[in-house]
Amino acid sequence: MDVVRRNTRKYSFRCPALKELRKLASFMDDPKGFRDRFGRLLSVLSIDVEDSLLCTLLLPTMEEYTYLMGIQFSDRVPFSGLEGILESQVIAEAIHLKKSDVDANLTNKGGIRGLTLKFMIERASSFANADSMVAFEAILALVIYGLVLFPNIDNFVDVNAIRIFLVGNLVPNFLGDTYFSIHHRTSKGNGTIIFCVPLLYKWFISHLPQSPIFKENKGCLKWSQRLMSLTNDDITWYSSIYDK
Repeated sequence: MDVVRRNTRKYSFRCPALKELRKLASFMDDPKGFRDRFGRLLSVLSIDVEDSLLCTLLLPTMEEYTYLMGIQFSDRVPFSGLEGILESQVIAEAIHLKKSDVDANLTNKGGIRGLTLKFMIERASSFANADSMVAFEAILALVIYGLVLFPNIDNFVDVNAIRIFLVGNLVPNFLGDTYFSIHHRTSKGNGTIIFCVPLLYKWFISHLPQSPIFKENKGCLKWSQRLMSLTNDDITWYSSIYDK
């Protein structure tokens, strides 16, 4: 009798180091105003991810991500990667810096241009200390785009993330990035999946039971055990709030 061997694939998730970003966000003096301008970006920084939950995946939708990000659908054409060279003047205007400052700090890493986290934090902190909160918020939002929403190279905000930030229609790119990253690693058989892990985690949790018994997990069960115990009626498959 032939024995069928189970083919188990193992993945890992690259989670962003949020300590510096959380510290930077603590300078915020108008969280509501920031949310009105940039959506629920700050909420992404407060998510503590448990990798083991993400090893069992469902598939998010555009409506769900739009709601979780606190933004509206946009008619603007999303970033495609076919755009021309991004001029430093455009970057400078978006984050309230001098063109010469951006030119001096644009660098190449991994074959792509961008700005380092060190430079961005220095400029954001300087604006916060000077009470220039509009400029501070613009840089903070861009850093969250580059390091958390569209991570590529550690501690580096690349020009693709900057372009998505400038377009202001991130959800199509965000959803595509999620699917592509999972598909790419599935085709390879294993490896590290790179995309916005905190938001996928938040999305996953939103479908699970919200009862204290399930949340507290007094039995210290693994996520695989907790999920296997759920029935169809326990899952919130879709909420009508996404359609509003």
